[in-house]
Amino acid sequence: MDNPRSSSTIRRRGTALSLIALSGILTATLSPTAAAAPTGPDVSSWQHIDGRLIDWFAVRRSGHEFAMVKATEGISYINPYFVPDSLLMRAAGVARGTYHYARPNLPPEPQAALYATVVLGQNGALDLPPVLDLETTGGLPPAALIDWTRRYLNTVQALTGRVPIVYTYPHFWRTAMADTDEFTRYPLWIADYRGNEAPEVPGGWPTWTFWQTTDSGGIDGIAGPTDLNVYSGAQGDFARFANM
Repeated sequence: MDNPRSSSTIRRRGTALSLIALSGILTATLSPTAAAAPTGPDVSSWQHIDGRLIDWFAVRRSGHEFAMVKATEGISYINPYFVPDSLLMRAAGVARGTYHYARPNLPPEPQAALYATVVLGQNGALDLPPVLDLETTGGLPPAALIDWTRRYLNTVQALTGRVPIVYTYPHFWRTAMADTDEFTRYPLWIADYRGNEAPEVPGGWPTWTFWQTTDSGGIDGIAGPTDLNVYSGAQGDFARFANM
């Protein structure tokens, strides 16, 4: 999700979906009259090459209805481009998701508080629910990491008033989280770059809500490669889900 920010061993680059496979994804869950499933990038400071701002109007013109933006990490990091991205996304009509990159070696409650303070509200127009980006263990064994995750999600929901989304990838969840099915009430955002017709869904989730299909996509308005995502319709009408 936030490409160079963490170990490259958790990333599988060079596995972008083919155009044929992507076309299948975008139409798989649609009614006959629908044009395409909602799609969008997720971005962090790494997409602001040489300090350049993202042209969110170009992103919207290219057909993308939403984007996920990194807000915070750990207990002290705030994405320096979070505020301009948030403001420009709203102006362009791009629904905004925001995520916190988990550092489980640090307590969850202060991380949840930092995130909730920074995100400029989570219940306004064009706001998707908050996201926990969970892809490192912080040295915690599964039972402790499950407890950490439970505490973080409960705190963020209490502070924002919305049920959070969990971002992870299959191998991490099956190993670091012991494939627990405790969190199936939270929408799942899954990263799976293997070019399958559908992503692998771990942890007893009945389905996925967002699928990150590649970490090396290209979008008008964003310099350099970026992650690409598609919405499944699992939470119902996207406009309602995103307060549009």
